[in-house]
Amino acid sequence: MILQKIVLLLSFIWLVSSGLIAQESQKTNPFDFGRMWTFEQAPTEWFNETYDMNADQAWFDDVRKSALKFASWCSASFVSPNGLIMTNHHCSRDVSIAAQNDGENFDDNGFYAQEQSDERRVNEVFVEQLIMVENITDEVLTAKSTADSDAAAVEMEQKTLEAIKARYAAKADWKDLRLQTVSFYSGGKYSLYGYKKFTDIRLVLIPENDLGFYGGDPDNFTYPRYNLDCTFWRAYDDEGKPLDTSENYYKFNIDGIEEGTPVFVVGNPGRTERYRTIAQLEFDRDYRFKHLLKWLTNRRDLMQSEYDLMTQDPSKTREAQDVLSTINNLSNSIKAYNGIMGGLHNPKLMGRKSLMEQEIKSNSEGLTYWDDLDKEYDNLEPHAWAVNLLGASSLRGNVLLLMHESQKLLNMINSEAEEEEINTAKESLVALSSSVNTDKDKVLIRLLLDEIKEEIYPGDNTLQRLLDGKSIEGFVSHLFNESKLLKSESDAKKLTQKNKKYKKSKDPLLVAANVLISRYAEASSAFQSSSPYRKSLESKIANQAFNVIGSSLPPDATFTLRISDGVVKGYEYNGTVAPINTTYFGLYDRHYANDKKFPWSLPEKWTNPPFELLQSPLNFVSTNDIIGGNSGSAIINKNGEAVGLIFDGNIESLPGNFIFDEEHNRSVSVHAGGIYAAMKYIYKADRIVKELLP
Repeated sequence: MILQKIVLLLSFIWLVSSGLIAQESQKTNPFDFGRMWTFEQAPTEWFNETYDMNADQAWFDDVRKSALKFASWCSASFVSPNGLIMTNHHCSRDVSIAAQNDGENFDDNGFYAQEQSDERRVNEVFVEQLIMVENITDEVLTAKSTADSDAAAVEMEQKTLEAIKARYAAKADWKDLRLQTVSFYSGGKYSLYGYKKFTDIRLVLIPENDLGFYGGDPDNFTYPRYNLDCTFWRAYDDEGKPLDTSENYYKFNIDGIEEGTPVFVVGNPGRTERYRTIAQLEFDRDYRFKHLLKWLTNRRDLMQSEYDLMTQDPSKTREAQDVLSTINNLSNSIKAYNGIMGGLHNPKLMGRKSLMEQEIKSNSEGLTYWDDLDKEYDNLEPHAWAVNLLGASSLRGNVLLLMHESQKLLNMINSEAEEEEINTAKESLVALSSSVNTDKDKVLIRLLLDEIKEEIYPGDNTLQRLLDGKSIEGFVSHLFNESKLLKSESDAKKLTQKNKKYKKSKDPLLVAANVLISRYAEASSAFQSSSPYRKSLESKIANQAFNVIGSSLPPDATFTLRISDGVVKGYEYNGTVAPINTTYFGLYDRHYANDKKFPWSLPEKWTNPPFELLQSPLNFVSTNDIIGGNSGSAIINKNGEAVGLIFDGNIESLPGNFIFDEEHNRSVSVHAGGIYAAMKYIYKADRIVKELLP
């Protein structure tokens, strides 16, 4: 009997490993491409039939105009008739600091404008409202069809888009709008968007960092969650009065959801890549995201050590705030890319992608687009490490930046550029050389060289040429001891003074730049020269997906306005069930269970909560399809009422960059009732409560 069970088990393992069971149980699903619908192709029939709605064009127009793009990085929405704007704490924290007066610390104490006159303008902040949308696909595709090569088609595309923008800018309905052309489906469809921009944006309320970033990186991308990740701003008109938004805003509903409630996220998802082929995804897994993830992790760890030292010096409090913000951003990216990498290594998810690709290919007789694209990526693999590791970035240190600038100057001299341009480049190089932080940049250049050693493509001799027989430590010591560009400003000026002397110089930094930056230029050229052809293949592959599956598939995210449908729904995890919402009771439980330490610490004003606060809902989950850029989006019910505020996804949602998994994917929102409870019981923000709930 035991032997029989073993045989059966081994047979099962063989079937799973061979893919036969997975293939049998998996089916293709068009929603693998997501549920981020554009407003110009709104799925009215789908919404009405699925959610028992009566949505019409007026409903979609109102919903669209109530939503906002928050600066260049997040989403937001109007939530009162008087220009009140709702978005996330993590969208606002960095820029809100500019509104601090001497002696104030928004991270520790938050901010609330007791009176309207106390609301504080932040010049860096603006919002944009999508007013006009036009389908310009036919005109662009007709123009591209006249091109005789892929490169010429790209050039024709750009010329046509610029001409369209110029023509529409002269039309009365589009006057004074910011115009943006958007490409969908890798160039299969094009739209023109017209945004109304509001620049007088004033801070109304922002919670303390302990609440807005509650749980910190450990809780990021998890659920159950306890985070008051919200901020309120207000838009003002040209006369300095609160903007009249009475025609388009989301009414606040603090009790508008229950299990199964249809909900819609209206915002600007940043980027997805769900039409990428298996060959592209394997390239991402083995090179692109692998390199990026390691690079981000190394810099985050380095900055964490720097921050720990700063916190011991009271004079560096403000500087430490900026470093902590960067650490938080890096940690967020690391977790996101870890999730994507996890998905790329997940046989079930990759199996679904492969199955979908095979279905499309089986209905595409005679077409070789997929194999052609695969060959392009085979050719690019040897250049991936250089493109990913050698680009100019302050996070790679000033030494690499100096190498880029020095090579740029050499190229200008060799090409006999105008003397004025050359002199400007020399001044820039000398200024940068004088700003090198020796200790920090030694660490960064060592780190970069270690990364190159680990990731360089087999057979590539770039590192050997650079080190010239030295160890990495020996090379760095030689560089800093001998390079005039790393010694003093006067030495740097002497080195760059005469063009002929500069060209012939054997300065160690210039020699190193000739090796590394030339290799970067070679790799970049390989990717750039391949780009038009790859883009053409991607467009053909996306169009073939429409031919096989249907033309109603939503396009990849492009940080433009979308509406995503779903329902409020818990899910199974860790052998238990996540409820649809959490409460403030849970926040306090995590506070005390973690010894009241950051990132579960709470400010003094939160330490004696009333029972009414404790039982109030705080966060909730739904099945909506979101991604970075959706932060700050309102989540509304079918009446167009704001029932919450999107701020995160669960860990299972992270592969959403390349596939949408509606079974386990969950969006995480701040419950409107939780925002209301904090305003009422802690911040005493009666003025705003009355505005939200008149």
